[in-house]
Amino acid sequence: MTPEELQAARDTVIPDVIADGLSVLFCGINPGLMSGATGHHFARPGNRFWPVLHLSGFTPRQLKPAEQDELLSYVGITNVVSRATARADEIDAEEFREGGCLLTAKVERLRPTWLAVVGVTAYRTAFGDRKARIGPQEHTIGTTRVWALPNPSGLNAHWTAQTMAEEYARLRLAAESGRG
Repeated sequence: MTPEELQAARDTVIPDVIADGLSVLFCGINPGLMSGATGHHFARPGNRFWPVLHLSGFTPRQLKPAEQDELLSYVGITNVVSRATARADEIDAEEFREGGCLLTAKVERLRPTWLAVVGVTAYRTAFGDRKARIGPQEHTIGTTRVWALPNPSGLNAHWTAQTMAEEYARLRLAAESGRG
């Protein structure tokens, strides 16, 4: 990217893919620069969100980032922090906490059944829960249950696409059954 394209990507706010009353609202950490450049969530080619979403049964086929609006038939997407960065570690704890407050207000307004935060470290910081682990959380936002999921970034080498899909499928099954 040229310096101008890089700055434009950093300045772009990726629109949420949201609606009232979704069964699951996925929440990324923040947009990467590729997402900022394209205007699509999880746009970096190495990001495993779209394959994992399909492998876990949330979508009947693997969608492309440019098809993100088709997700509203199934789920929605937002971010803890709206600012695009090259890496999530460019976001400080205060910005995560502020993002957690904004996210809470959004969830209270939209009332999804589940908020799925993709990145347990981001969840811990945004919501002040240092002991959070992958899986359903005790914390709720109104009637919305919260689930921390592994970050689908290619940098998260601890999880394969298959093991992530298994965890995402646990959430899907909980959402479909109406249980926590």
